[in-house]
Parts: sequence; C-alpha cells; structure tokens
Amino acid sequence: MDFFTSLPFGLAFLSLFCIVMARANATYWLARGAAAGGRKTKLRKYLDSAPMARAEAIIARWGAPAVALCFLTIGLQTAINLAAGVGRMPYPSRYLPAVITGSVIWALLYATVGLAVIDAAIAAIGGEPTALLILLGAMAVIVVGVLIARKASTARR
Repeated sequence: MDFFTSLPFGLAFLSLFCIVMARANATYWLARGAAAGGRKTKLRKYLDSAPMARAEAIIARWGAPAVALCFLTIGLQTAINLAAGVGRMPYPSRYLPAVITGSVIWALLYATVGLAVIDAAIAAIGGEPTALLILLGAMAVIVVGVLIARKASTARR
C-alpha cells in the first residue's frame, strides 16, 4: 500500500480516477447489456412495461445527480450505476458527465483523506503512538456518526 501513499498527489489522483471510471462504466455497460439481453426473454414484458418506461424516463431526467453524488456513499455506488444501466440513462448527455463528476469527487477524497487514513493505519500497525491515536479518534467519530444517524432514523419512524 506504500505505492499509492508515496505517489505525488497528481499521479495518485489520476490513478484513482482511472480506476473508479473503469469500474463505474463497466457496471453501467454490464447492466445495460443484461437489460438488453433480458428483452429477448420472458422478462421483455416487464422490461418494456409502462412502469419501467416511466422509471427509465425518471432516470434519464433526474438520475445524473444521483450518479454523481453516489460516489460520496459506501455501498450505493454499484446499485446506482446498475440502475442507470438498466434504465438506459442516455450515455453521452447524462451518464458520462455525471460519472466523470462523481469520479473526480471520489478520486479527490481518496487521494487526500483516504490515503492519509491508510497511511495512519499502516503506521499504527507498526506501533507509532501518534498514528494509533489518530486512527482511534477517527474510529470514534465514525461510531458516533453511525449512532446519531440510527437514532435520527428511528425517531422519524
């Protein structure tokens, strides 16, 4: 892991950007291909139904912000890129600008904060006390954030 943490920022950013662009676009095109293949089976009735046509229209119109912002989440990126592919979000006009924006956000976060956390974790494993304290503090912030989110979620129900 020392490879990414020792890279100059620009090279780390570019590497991470290329990785996430390849992954997101592969997900989109695999989903789009699976949906096209499904239209040649008994699933055609469902995939070409009125509700699915409405969903495709919504994704085509409003899906770009969801695609761009999904890169700020953990666990939703693949699902949203799959939905964009299945829903046939127009590639050049909607999906491509959104995925580029999201990939820039993701690469920027990982090239700065993400790699710093990885570097701190490696140092903590090596027994560096300051790094261990930083890592424990970050973990505490995450735990408190999750607890607050859960409490807010149950209060809304």
